Amino acid sequence: MPMLAGVTIRINVTSVFVSDQQKALEFYTDVLGFVKKHDVPLGEHRWLTVVGAGEPDGVELLLEPDGHPAVKPFRDALVADGIPATSFAVADVQQEYERLAAAGVVFTQPPTQMGPVTTAVFDDTVGNLIQITAQ
Repeated sequence: MPMLAGVTIRINVTSVFVSDQQKALEFYTDVLGFVKKHDVPLGEHRWLTVVGAGEPDGVELLLEPDGHPAVKPFRDALVADGIPATSFAVADVQQEYERLAAAGVVFTQPPTQMGPVTTAVFDDTVGNLIQITAQ
């Protein structure tokens, strides 16, 4: 496939479906350490995004309401199969695992070496499994 001169596509916003936006905001900021970027009321829901600490212009994670009827069966199937909704990079998986476990985070997979990568998977309390990874 040919490269298009001058075209740069980048990820601006990605999302995870959440069962409760306020609970998600508290978990993603207070426990995981993300920082709230946008919080715009939209009827009964909000355009609610977080970014990595120290990355105010980084990729935004939308904490998206899970009200669409397709979300529940899809997410339930992912969780039943142990498949994370997304993955976050950390410097040291073991250290982050210990910090989060001490804060009460429930892990479904402890730190596991997979070739050059170490991963762990936890429950985000709002319906998703999330993977942390480091090389």
